[in-house]
Amino acid sequence: MLIQVDAELDASGLFCPEPVMMLHTKVRELAAGAVLKVIATDPSTQRDIPKFCLFLEHQLLENREEDGTYVYWIRKKS
Repeated sequence: MLIQVDAELDASGLFCPEPVMMLHTKVRELAAGAVLKVIATDPSTQRDIPKFCLFLEHQLLENREEDGTYVYWIRKKS
């Protein structure tokens, strides 16, 4: 599935809580309904990013892990 992305956040090499703090800042900059692609290498993002989306009512469209890199597609709530 190809997801149209409006912005990208590369948090590779950063560790908790930095990726989620950066995500929070980046999401604030986006328009409602925009899609953000997040790239991270910290395994704790597998727990933290879905919780972030649930808590703030953003939609986690998809997430994948490949060779220690975690990729998330998040739609900002309307």
